[in-house]
Amino acid sequence: MSVIMIYEGIPGAEEVAKRVAADLDYKCVGRQDLSATLANYGVPRAKLDEITEKEAHWWDQWLHDLRPYRIALQAAMCEMAQAGPMVYHGHVGHELLPGVSHVLKVFLTGSMELRVDLLRSRLAVDEGTIRKQLEHTDRARSRRLMALFGHDWQDPTRYHLMLNLAMGTEAASQVVSTAAKLAAFGETEASRQAFEDLALARKTQATLLRSELYRDLPIDVKAHKGTVTVSGMVSSPVTVEGVVAAIKGIPEVSEVTANLVVMPRRHSDIE
Repeated sequence: MSVIMIYEGIPGAEEVAKRVAADLDYKCVGRQDLSATLANYGVPRAKLDEITEKEAHWWDQWLHDLRPYRIALQAAMCEMAQAGPMVYHGHVGHELLPGVSHVLKVFLTGSMELRVDLLRSRLAVDEGTIRKQLEHTDRARSRRLMALFGHDWQDPTRYHLMLNLAMGTEAASQVVSTAAKLAAFGETEASRQAFEDLALARKTQATLLRSELYRDLPIDVKAHKGTVTVSGMVSSPVTVEGVVAAIKGIPEVSEVTANLVVMPRRHSDIE
């Protein structure tokens, strides 16, 4: 199983994704598929655009915790990738499967002039309006993705390939397909295990986050070959036994190791 993540930095990325998927006999999926899968983790379909696209106000970091959405996004992407080889085109895929070597990350881009020209051929809008909208979208996306992942989506070190779509969609598709066939991006036993461990850890976290009782726990979750290790702190009414039982309810979990510190209740909580 291999996974290709294509960042849509320019119109035409979806066409490239479809060409690559057809060439490699992979499934082609996009943000609509991701949005639908997110619903399995309690995130409404309409929420994806708000999370990744809308420009944040300066106070958002104090009022809005994006961690649950980041975990849900990763869990949803893992679920999609477990279904088989795929090409994903969208704006967050390149950050959702870290540490998995058989994931090829591609950034499709082009000059502002090219981006404007491509949109003008599709929209009955003047050049100035399109340029302003692109600049606004870039700023908003930078802030939201930085808040979600702590990285700039325009950082070239986040990708394996950066392609100027001035070469055309056919040429870009050929380059991506060729890269995907390289041994460096082939699935290995180690990379498969890294993916399965990530998938189980994020599914476990997403399961806990869906419960009001466990949603705000300052805990860390790791997984390896079916064993889930949970570390952090809990306090009443949460119990170690309750957390362990919730995790054991996940079918893929074979064993749970709990390194949890039970904090005493504060006097104000007892009154």
